[in-house]
Amino acid sequence: MPRANLVFTGIAAALLTLAFTPAWAQTPPAAKPSAAPRAPAVKLPQEKPYKPVAVKIAPAPDDPSFAAFRQQLAAVVKTRVYAQLAPLVVARGFFWDGDFFGGLNPTRSSAENFAAAIRLESEGGSGWNSLAAFAAIGTAAPLPSRPGVICAPAAPEYDLVDFDQLIAATGTKAAAWRYPREDGVAMRAVPRNTVRPIEALGLHLVRLLGAAPDSDAARAGWALVAAPSGKTGYVAAAMLMPLRSDKLCYHKDVTGRWRIAGYIGAGD
Repeated sequence: MPRANLVFTGIAAALLTLAFTPAWAQTPPAAKPSAAPRAPAVKLPQEKPYKPVAVKIAPAPDDPSFAAFRQQLAAVVKTRVYAQLAPLVVARGFFWDGDFFGGLNPTRSSAENFAAAIRLESEGGSGWNSLAAFAAIGTAAPLPSRPGVICAPAAPEYDLVDFDQLIAATGTKAAAWRYPREDGVAMRAVPRNTVRPIEALGLHLVRLLGAAPDSDAARAGWALVAAPSGKTGYVAAAMLMPLRSDKLCYHKDVTGRWRIAGYIGAGD
């Protein structure tokens, strides 16, 4: 599975927001300011309603030091300086599960292997975007095969039988489904944060119809989805999680310091 589809498909576009800074020109006293242009009306397609499949999201680890480490990681990501990232990776023993192409090189440092795993500088630094998305994820779960290691994101819980029935009823594949990162994620009629939501997505599986058809909106991180009601709309892609994704793993050493300990690829 391409890293661009993480998390995350996204776990990079995951953290973008639209910001508008109005600039007012000086207007003669007799003139009235012109009204702000309205967004063109867009009629979105209506999909067939489907039965909601509830999703339970794992809570964040009850460890303030882990939250502090994620904040530290997020701050380093903003700098995009490898020399500041390297100390946040374990000095020895970095693991890379799902390394299907033999990228792990035992002669390199753990930080170098991590950079290769996440493709840190590929495609103009897409790995940094993925790492920023990981830093924003608070959920994590223990990795049974490696004591003391936790990995994020934690897998969601949902009824597999209900999911199989949902796939059969909608004629879709598992890859077409996402779940909201939190309850109440906004769905809008147009891909703009300034537009009032038309629906709030609950904690259930959501059908992904694709990236926003408008190229500018897609680059800004919007996805087109269908809610269980059949209503369609735009959701910030960073607020949607795939059922299977790459995972970033952490370990807390005997001194109480967290470090990046490994990377797990989700595969195709």
